[in-house]
Amino acid sequence: MPIPEDVTGFELDADVRQELKSLPKTLADDVARNLVMVARLLDSEPEEAYQYSRVALRLASRVAAVREAAGFASYMTQRYSEALTEFRAARRMTGRVDLWPVMADCERGLGRPERALAMAGEPEVKQLDKSGQVEMRLVAAGARSDMEQFEAAVVTLQSPELASSAVHPWTARLRYAYAEALIAAGRGDESRDWFAKAAEADTDGATNASERLAEIDGLEFVDALDPEVEDEAAEAAEDEAPAPAPAKSRGGVPDEREIFEDEEDVEEFYDEDDLEIDEDFDGVVPERSKDAKA
Repeated sequence: MPIPEDVTGFELDADVRQELKSLPKTLADDVARNLVMVARLLDSEPEEAYQYSRVALRLASRVAAVREAAGFASYMTQRYSEALTEFRAARRMTGRVDLWPVMADCERGLGRPERALAMAGEPEVKQLDKSGQVEMRLVAAGARSDMEQFEAAVVTLQSPELASSAVHPWTARLRYAYAEALIAAGRGDESRDWFAKAAEADTDGATNASERLAEIDGLEFVDALDPEVEDEAAEAAEDEAPAPAPAKSRGGVPDEREIFEDEEDVEEFYDEDDLEIDEDFDGVVPERSKDAKA
């Protein structure tokens, strides 16, 4: 697959480049550049990232960083069986346990939530750092939901990390998952506060907590830059605009006839049938609600 010329391979972390030194230099450079493309495209174009990961895997399947990258590319494209194979290989090569939560989530993706729950109870979980333990808790709660054990999912997420007011990289996702678990358990009245807390912590847009909060509050977000939205707004404004007030004579009576400067030139020739007055219109355009959002 083509790789942009500006990609050199030196964009990789130092520890990954160190792993690649076990390869011949030319081969190491090729693998490194493919790994850079995987990292660049993983979130925005996961299918393309997957293709680059397969190239790297063909070139250097005995490098743990390559197996891990291939695992994440497979995971992001929902190829859970491939992802699990790659993660297991990477773990065997390194002995690290940090991939344990994502391996458990692959079991969920394969329709085996009971295996994910079993992994949540294994000794490896105690070796995870705080971030890894939160991830494992999220996976376990998801597995409970997969099994329709919704109240158990709520209980699984209740933890000191959830109760803490401190904000960490995983805080928004934990609060969001708890809000969703409450809804699934039939406790939707409690979910609004947790969506609000998730939105407050979500400075990177990791969740759609703000949108979920708006849905609960009956608000609707629109893209102000969308031409279709602009056209719809213009049409709505035209439909809602009040009819122009008819011309008024000096006596304050609506009159579409020509207004003459001299009163003596005005002929009183019209009667009540000449006037059509909207008795319901008071001439005041209603103000928008203060709660409405653009």
